[in-house]
Amino acid sequence: MTPANAPVLHPDLTAAQRDCLDALPLTGNHVVSGPPGSGKSLLAAHRAVHLALTGHPTLLLSRSNLLRQLLHDTLQGLTVPGAPVEAATVHGWVLRHFGYGAPRTQDGWFDWTTLTHQAAATVGENEATAPHLVVDEGQDLSPGFYRLVRLVAASVTVFADECQRLTETNSTLTEITEALGRSTGRVEIAGNHRNTREIASLAEHFRTGGGNPDIPVRCGQLPAVRHYSGTRHLADDIATMAARHPADRVGVIVKSLRTAAELMRRLERAGLAHEPQLYNSTATAGRYRDLDLDRPGVVVVHRASAKGLDFDTVVIADAESDSGTDPTAAALRMAYYVMITRARQRLVLGWQGTRLPRHLEGLRGWVDER
Repeated sequence: MTPANAPVLHPDLTAAQRDCLDALPLTGNHVVSGPPGSGKSLLAAHRAVHLALTGHPTLLLSRSNLLRQLLHDTLQGLTVPGAPVEAATVHGWVLRHFGYGAPRTQDGWFDWTTLTHQAAATVGENEATAPHLVVDEGQDLSPGFYRLVRLVAASVTVFADECQRLTETNSTLTEITEALGRSTGRVEIAGNHRNTREIASLAEHFRTGGGNPDIPVRCGQLPAVRHYSGTRHLADDIATMAARHPADRVGVIVKSLRTAAELMRRLERAGLAHEPQLYNSTATAGRYRDLDLDRPGVVVVHRASAKGLDFDTVVIADAESDSGTDPTAAALRMAYYVMITRARQRLVLGWQGTRLPRHLEGLRGWVDER
């Protein structure tokens, strides 16, 4: 690269993160894997900025709209004049590229096979305008998506962790690599710069598959398992946490949308220093769609939208909703691995009812039970 096209490196990147970026050529397809807290989303933004310097259109894609908002904000701090990068959802990109009539399957998601046939018919016609695609949380997209983008993109770089596959249309790292082609490069990034040692250790109890990530050195308080008598008790405790740490971001992760709505009603009347926020993926615009994830205060989010986010304090609000699930089920363990690793400083696993949920049993030593 010429000096004018030199990569822009964020001053907060670690040496390992810089080495990861340096190991990625500006051509070809690549898969970057790493555990929660290793900085994959930040690296994805940097990678997109570097690729934009080549002059090709560059998009930073995610399946989640809430993660798209976070990536958009990250890109604002990495802006390079003349080399714009757009953060978009995969859904929005497909509609833009193939039109609003893009074929779908019975489950409502896109028909990747038909779209791939359409793309194959025009291969080579628009090479000059073919975009660089960078995909964050790429494990949540199917191999069919990667077979498609292999044909339409100038390059594809995927950041993923197969231990965090929460969607039904997901891929392992091997499946992503095979779908992108034999020449696809593989890079691993280690380290956990988000969680405390106590939070990461609890997450390890729920992790399924993969290697053994390094446990952070930074220590903090034990995660807490708390019983709540009802939603009012839960809301009061969340309000107390927010008041005790007014500069912090408190992420409340729920499985039940009814719980989310009731919590918001109570939190809005609690006189918090910062107005609570709620993300609803079905909202098309407005306060329940466009959030400010950088400001302090409480954010209520469904667990399906929690991927890629982080908060100073995390409250997993309704663990009792999983009481009927086999505690050894991979999907359940993966969900808790993702939710737990969203927490930077403090973690509360809350439950209601008369009996401790089975998947929260046997955590003595990892948690403070109250």
